[in-house]
Amino acid sequence: MAKKIILNKYLKYILILIAGLFLGWVFFGNSSHNHDDTSHSHSHTDEDVVWTCSMHPQIRSDKPGLCPLCAMDLTPLRSSGGGDDLVHPDAIQISQDAIALANIQTTTVSRQQPVKDILLYGTIQVDERLTQSQTSHINGRIEKLLVNFTGETVREGQTIALVYSPDLMNAQQELIEASKMESIQPALLQAAKEKLKLWKVTDEQIDEFLKSGTTSPVVEIKANTNGVVVSKNVSQGDYINQGSSLMDVANLSQVWAMFDAYEVDLPFLKVGDKIEFTLQAVPGKIFSGQISFIDPLLDKDSRTTKVRVVTSNQGMQLKPEMYASAKVAASLRQFDNEIVIPKSAVLWTGKRSIVYVKQPDTDIPAFMLREVDLGPALDGAYVVLSGIEDGEELATNGAFTIDATAQLEGKRSMMNMNDDDGNIIDQSKTKGTHAMLNVGGSCEMCKDRIEKTARGINGVHAAVWDLKSKELHLDFDDKKATLQEISKAIAAVGHDTNLHKAEDSVYQSLPACCLYRD
Repeated sequence: MAKKIILNKYLKYILILIAGLFLGWVFFGNSSHNHDDTSHSHSHTDEDVVWTCSMHPQIRSDKPGLCPLCAMDLTPLRSSGGGDDLVHPDAIQISQDAIALANIQTTTVSRQQPVKDILLYGTIQVDERLTQSQTSHINGRIEKLLVNFTGETVREGQTIALVYSPDLMNAQQELIEASKMESIQPALLQAAKEKLKLWKVTDEQIDEFLKSGTTSPVVEIKANTNGVVVSKNVSQGDYINQGSSLMDVANLSQVWAMFDAYEVDLPFLKVGDKIEFTLQAVPGKIFSGQISFIDPLLDKDSRTTKVRVVTSNQGMQLKPEMYASAKVAASLRQFDNEIVIPKSAVLWTGKRSIVYVKQPDTDIPAFMLREVDLGPALDGAYVVLSGIEDGEELATNGAFTIDATAQLEGKRSMMNMNDDDGNIIDQSKTKGTHAMLNVGGSCEMCKDRIEKTARGINGVHAAVWDLKSKELHLDFDDKKATLQEISKAIAAVGHDTNLHKAEDSVYQSLPACCLYRD
């Protein structure tokens, strides 16, 4: 009986133990399994992301934290796992988070009818065809000058001067004597009349001489056009000869707007192009006209040629020597239906131009370096001659960030381009020296002139001028070029540097928009 009780007691404990183990497995087994899955998933996510410092991109970590150099928060750079089989080995993959942080933006390119906005600066000038010299047709002395100053308005037929002429008095006397012999020698009278007509004596004046029978040594010089006196060449009491110019009179009902066009813009300008211009003296009003003439000769100093626009001058608002600025929307017919890309998409590597093209159909955004051949520069854009296809997507903002990522990964970039055999060249080892100059300037035309001048020096690989900071960043071979040499060349084209100052004559020859000195 006692043994039976003991056995039942142990059996009861065993059953309770088994039940406890079963309940523990039910309640905690799945939780443990889920925890393992979560840990595994979390671990996988941490391993997927590469973290870096925006100030020190050489710092890379597989988990978030602080930069050991500057203590800034590390930011996600890209995903190292979960790649796409379609991604090219040289492509740069960047996570969506990193794209958002770097503000990388893309644009789908297309074919367009390119239009180049050309800025021209010039002055209003007198229409030479409407300017006439008021000349004397007889020898003598100016007895009285009736137009006394430049700018005075004259009318056609108005007497502008009285000239004392003994020759005229002799000719009048010959006329009177010939009239007495008209019945015997009528040809003699006619010859005397013709002599006076050659001196611009009118038929009415000749008839008056014959009627009165008296002579006068004073002849009137009359204006032969309407206009404004632009130059006065004589004074009262001066002796003059036949053909002497007394003054020049210009008709200002029509004037010329004369603009200076740089030689790089000449291929895009032609006679007949519509042009709109404004005047500082008449703010808010837009004048228009057509290019009527392009000077075939180029000024060797300013490298410009004259472009003429004929315009009417109603109300006499346009006055000679007024400053004018014009904008021409030149249609580039020779580049019709070509690819046009924003300037912000292009990275310059000396003579090469590169862009980053986004690869299609990838899980993680991927960008591929592409070298392009650029055509003319437009207003904020470039025409692309080759290297890009219609419909491709380019990085138009943040291209430098993508290139920096490529450099960190040792892939093709601005600093690591391929040679003709496909081998990567580390250009950072060939550029030699990086330096900076402070260069004066005020517009995009200045930027183009400064960078072209710097890049034109043998040994200079790259030159980028920042309009806001006025800093010129240079990469050059110090065995072929020096900073002093580059600075002198830039000053020679009219831009002051922190090492050299441009000559005043060269500076003053710059277009009005480029004048930067206070």
